Amino acid sequence: MKDFSGKVTVVTGGASGMGLAMARRFLADGAKVVIADIEQSALDTAVRDLDPTGERVLGVRTDVSSSESLQQLADKTVDAFGGVDILCNNAGVETGGPIADVTEQAWRWVMDVNFFGVLNGCRIFLPLLEQRPEAHIVNTASVAAFATGTPTMAPYCASKFAVLGFSESLEIELRSHGSTVGVSVLAPGPVKTRMTEAERNKPDSVKVSTDPERQKVIENLARKTAEVGMEPADVADMVAESIRDNRFFILTHPEIAVQGVRTRLAWMETGTPPAPRTAGA
Repeated sequence: MKDFSGKVTVVTGGASGMGLAMARRFLADGAKVVIADIEQSALDTAVRDLDPTGERVLGVRTDVSSSESLQQLADKTVDAFGGVDILCNNAGVETGGPIADVTEQAWRWVMDVNFFGVLNGCRIFLPLLEQRPEAHIVNTASVAAFATGTPTMAPYCASKFAVLGFSESLEIELRSHGSTVGVSVLAPGPVKTRMTEAERNKPDSVKVSTDPERQKVIENLARKTAEVGMEPADVADMVAESIRDNRFFILTHPEIAVQGVRTRLAWMETGTPPAPRTAGA
């Protein structure tokens, strides 16, 4: 897909961070954009800032953990713009703690948003995408799908591993069937977003960990993101170019991803596990 002009793009988690940057980039390239987000106030602000006329941007409050909410998003997209050409399953959350302390409710929240939000987004939108001469799906995973081991982040790592495995399977299946729908997986490293504040949207049933190691991990991630994090606009540029080139892997920090894979291969080949990471690493 070389030209985004007139295309219809849906971006979940689109009211802030990478999602908002993607929406802005697609809009600049001539597309119509549907922004889906669970935060109504942020959604209203994003739509107003991007397109005060409301002619090319639609905001739809969406809970991606709900297949019914995603179906409503699809229906409203078709009603407003007649179809969809690009789907960016970008919404994501994070919570954690020592594995023995992470509750079932916390696991389900992370998996419902990060994995089932992607799975159901693809399941619901794929029939619409296949109606187009060319279309594309971008699923947001994380560098954590390649480089695991960060203490207290097991739910997040597991959910992003699931997104990667699903996306690889989806791409192979669609390509083997000659589908006109391309697939990319976005695996960002440190990016200047509010991911370390993701618990602001948690359900009441999910309790925030007070474990000291957990607090050190979040503080370190926030500091590292502020110091060396990539700008969301640069990630959006990478996404746009990868769609144009029909490239599967979108790696903002390829050195981290590749080193993670090499570490795992060494573990497989030698049987010697890598040294555990520390909370401040």
